[in-house]
Amino acid sequence: MPTQGSSRLSRFLPLGLAASLAAMLYLRYQPPPTRQQKTQGLAIINVDSEQIILHANLAAASLFASSPQAMCGMPLGHYILRDLRNLGGHDGGGPFGDIRQELRLAGRRATDYTLTGKRSDGALFPLEGTLSGMQEGELGVYTILVRDISARKQVHEQLARSFSQLRELSNALQTIREEERRHIARELHDDLGQLLATLRVDLTMAQQHADMTPTLQKLLLSMDGLLVTAISSLRRIAGNLRPRALDEGGLYFALQKLRQDFLLRQAVHFDLLADEAELVLDDIRSTAVYRIVQEALTNIARHAEASHITIALHRIDSSLAITIQDDGKGIADQDMKKAASLGLLGMRERVWGLNGNIQIGADGELLGTRIDILLPIYTEMAAAE
Repeated sequence: MPTQGSSRLSRFLPLGLAASLAAMLYLRYQPPPTRQQKTQGLAIINVDSEQIILHANLAAASLFASSPQAMCGMPLGHYILRDLRNLGGHDGGGPFGDIRQELRLAGRRATDYTLTGKRSDGALFPLEGTLSGMQEGELGVYTILVRDISARKQVHEQLARSFSQLRELSNALQTIREEERRHIARELHDDLGQLLATLRVDLTMAQQHADMTPTLQKLLLSMDGLLVTAISSLRRIAGNLRPRALDEGGLYFALQKLRQDFLLRQAVHFDLLADEAELVLDDIRSTAVYRIVQEALTNIARHAEASHITIALHRIDSSLAITIQDDGKGIADQDMKKAASLGLLGMRERVWGLNGNIQIGADGELLGTRIDILLPIYTEMAAAE
């Protein structure tokens, strides 16, 4: 209640300020809420060591569409199930099994459990239970706080659906990107490449003309050099867009060509351990593996400062195991979480898009970075079965 001093002070204060001060003083001297008031909205169930309900408050009864009187004396397993697998015949141990053992394992502290609730009408809903215990004489009384997590589960399911849709979109974009690359590379090689090759043939015939002056001869030689450079650049650009070795020779020869090109630019020891027979894959997986290795080599060249690289590919049952190792500077955990690490993100998306697993971390053998990938491989024989 406001004090006498506060009412005397209100004579000298404006009406609004005095009212605000009185309200603050009133709230300041309000007694704290009691324990009963705090727990009034919580769903609380008390059970014995056999998981027989001793007491349920109104909130718990409302949660299970029942009444405290109806719940009292009933087994806890009638209202709370461990999971949906127990619906056919719920075990007598109840949702917490040996409740005393549960508390011993938890150190008698409250522990959260994901459970399934069952209302009186048979409707099932997800809930979360917190278990704790106390001793009253020789009788063990255990308290369970339950919370309906239907809304939380719906949010999680919506997030999972959104994540799945984003992954499908990412896979579709990767496929479209590869198709565009293949189309542009083919156009460059077949159309523009042919034009440049024909132009060089015509230039060679012009150089053989009888009335050739030294100045014209020098000009034609310069033009021929420019044409050779243009053809080489065209092949390099088309190869970066879509390596012809991947379409003409398969994944094994494409990786060998990638290794040779890398060694032309980097003075490192590069071991490529693979068997041609084990790398006969469909176009989607061949392209994905090639792009993963290509991105890994790009990261090594830019950041690792490595002198030794080992890439191994081999079959394990119906999966392809890929290991990429280097002895460079390594990679820190915070670097893998950076939003700008688009190369690592692209590798993960390609692997996850094929339902594979990828692990990136320090290499205990070469003291650099190690990437382990496991991709499921579905052969035509397995698909026919």
